[in-house]
Amino acid sequence: MSRSVAVLMGGWSNEREVSLVSGGAIVDALRKTEFEVRPIDVQRDVAKLVSQLEPAPDIVLNALHGRYGEDGCIQGILEFLGLAYTHSGVMASALAMDKPMAKRLFETVGIPCPPHEITTRDDLRSGTVMNKPFVIKPMNEGSSVGVTIVLQDDDLPALDDDAWALGDAVMVEKYVPGRELTVAVMGDKALGVTEIRPTKGFYDYTAKYTEGKADHVIPAPVNEVIYSTAMEYAVRAHHTLGCRGVSRADFRYDDTRGDPGELFLLEINTQPGMTPLSLVPEQAAHAGISFGDLVRWMVENASCDG
Repeated sequence: MSRSVAVLMGGWSNEREVSLVSGGAIVDALRKTEFEVRPIDVQRDVAKLVSQLEPAPDIVLNALHGRYGEDGCIQGILEFLGLAYTHSGVMASALAMDKPMAKRLFETVGIPCPPHEITTRDDLRSGTVMNKPFVIKPMNEGSSVGVTIVLQDDDLPALDDDAWALGDAVMVEKYVPGRELTVAVMGDKALGVTEIRPTKGFYDYTAKYTEGKADHVIPAPVNEVIYSTAMEYAVRAHHTLGCRGVSRADFRYDDTRGDPGELFLLEINTQPGMTPLSLVPEQAAHAGISFGDLVRWMVENASCDG
């Protein structure tokens, strides 16, 4: 008998539309295999989700992005139901989504991260949090949602009540000049290093998911020591958080004062995108792994921690 795969997509985070694209691409790939596929557009209704997972599928492929989908919440439900699912478990998902906590752990194993402070909107108004340039980040969002680079006073986001949507606390991180690098990890292996070159500004949500807004250069044309270090740091970070399946590590590489420069880990993404513009499928293809084979590997390596 063919095995059944339920593909969770959509959700209600800021990344819902991207998740639907990722999930759709995965469903299309799985329908070309022997797996029986059950797409599920996840709503904010746990009872409905549980009913949609009956009869129990053999595997759940989690294609959700953002809060509730990749922060340990949906993983906890799947653990409670005893279902094998793709990507990281409850603890690793929660740790990766909590940017300050993840950075603490990375630094304990020798992975450099940009200095940061946890602050409030009032502190930002006072202008005493950190010397510019710096980056304002939500504590627990993905896909660069809510990220603002502050090079000068005019770059500060609106701090009034109506416009502010980042919560009571935010992370202010020292801005690292230079280049954007990313590394996909598949199990225990780094697939390669990509340099991301936005055509304008930085690699924000729009640049990530709009064709023509960023160029991806693989292999990244960087110093070979930096290339190998980025690969090694990505795998080390993956293991430090206890990730499984596929993850993606994002870096800033400061080579503004010459080679070899300095490499800083920004964060780990435990549910990287699987859209036509996404970096993980692109790196897999560069490593000789087709999109269909990547999806099959994810399904074959699903597990349940409980």
